[in-house]
Amino acid sequence: MGSQGRTVSLLPVAREWNCTGGVSDVPKVSVVKTVGIKKNLPTPWNGIEQQVLRSRITMADIQRRSRYLTISILHIITIMCQALSDGPRFAEPIPNVTVALGRDANLPCVVENLGTYKVAWIHINRHMLVTMHTRVIAKIPRFSVSYDNQKTWLLHVSSVQKQDIGYYMCQVNTNPMISQVGYLEVVVPPNILDSMSTQSTVAVRENQNITLTCRAEGIPTPTLMWRREDGQGIFVDRRGKVVMYDGEQLNLTKISRTQMGAYLCIAKNGVPPTVSKRIIVDVEFSPMIWVPNQLVGAPADTNVTIDCHTEAHPRAISYWIFNSTMVLSNEKYFTHTVENSYRTHMRLTIRNLQAGDFGNYRCISKNSLGETEGSIRLYEIPKPSAPPKATEIKSSANKEGRKSTPAPPKRLTTVWPASYKPYYPKRTERPPSSEEKLERPEQKPRGHASTGSAYIIRWSAPQLMIVAVQYMLTGPYVPPYVAQNAN
Repeated sequence: MGSQGRTVSLLPVAREWNCTGGVSDVPKVSVVKTVGIKKNLPTPWNGIEQQVLRSRITMADIQRRSRYLTISILHIITIMCQALSDGPRFAEPIPNVTVALGRDANLPCVVENLGTYKVAWIHINRHMLVTMHTRVIAKIPRFSVSYDNQKTWLLHVSSVQKQDIGYYMCQVNTNPMISQVGYLEVVVPPNILDSMSTQSTVAVRENQNITLTCRAEGIPTPTLMWRREDGQGIFVDRRGKVVMYDGEQLNLTKISRTQMGAYLCIAKNGVPPTVSKRIIVDVEFSPMIWVPNQLVGAPADTNVTIDCHTEAHPRAISYWIFNSTMVLSNEKYFTHTVENSYRTHMRLTIRNLQAGDFGNYRCISKNSLGETEGSIRLYEIPKPSAPPKATEIKSSANKEGRKSTPAPPKRLTTVWPASYKPYYPKRTERPPSSEEKLERPEQKPRGHASTGSAYIIRWSAPQLMIVAVQYMLTGPYVPPYVAQNAN
């Protein structure tokens, strides 16, 4: 009812009633004026509020045909006031509410001019009356209702569950009935259904096909995406290599060993947290071996290491054989194996090689699907020759007392055998003779010190022989251009 009062006349009693209102349960009814009141009647009903008024009518009054038949039942008056007023109406619509599973939700219903009408909440999806006015009807303790003594009625749903999803009607029992509807949306984070998905580990033979399945539930419905844990690409049908693949199923055609590893199925629907399932794909194949060097040479009294590389899955047993005997780590041998996924690097080090250590070594790898081996022949090679000798050339005075030319400072010259470093002339010139080389002071040596006082002279074998003979007879030989530069 509105804030302005309305006047109601109750006949045959000539009285006017003021229907002021509000949204209280019972309107305020008061006597505005009284017409023709007898002295023996009660005083005027003034300021009567939220109470039922009853007048006792005696038979004597009826027999005297009294004009003042008083029927003052407050609810009858209230109905008349409501008929003349605007009646209840919804001030605003019920908003749609979205809440995560397990959280609390509140649905508001704002009603004006409610009067003595009642507000009820109904869950349409379950055809269930939830509350009637301030009383909870549903046998679900998670539901409750509150009223702010103004015009808002709140339906509370605590710890929301999936069955609480749906339409909720706020209804006022007018005639005809008025109502409005709001929607409660419950969002549920994704959950992968293990019972409907591929198991966590699956094995397949190389070059065969395999399908990985992943199913999930949630509200809204989750999207599914596949990727490899190591970040490598996925070979899908004819699409080639992709990093990510969308869908419940992942088809791997003619799978190879390079596609072995962990695959992740990721489910997300915008509601945290995002979840994933890890599926390990084992690609099985028989062992294979390749040998980097099948022929290895080493001198005696040294150490040598030989290598084999294998690939196998399931994991293979790998070992070395020499002279029909398995090689084990000891003072003589050292075996070392490095595994990386389905690859294995085998290394064998043989210490202090002797004559009996040379021969054929076999690396063998076997698993449940087969066996294979590689062979390495170890042979003896001569020890390397001694390093070149370093001779020191010293200056000395002439044994015969002759005036000697000052010798250049001490220097080291490498003397190679003639057969090791032959002399190679230019193709456009003829090879100069030893005499020509010694008699040409204008020819600069091939190398010289930065100070100009010391020279490194490169001579051929005949030159060295001449210098050696002269040294024994007359002392060290100093070329003329060296003496000139020294002076």
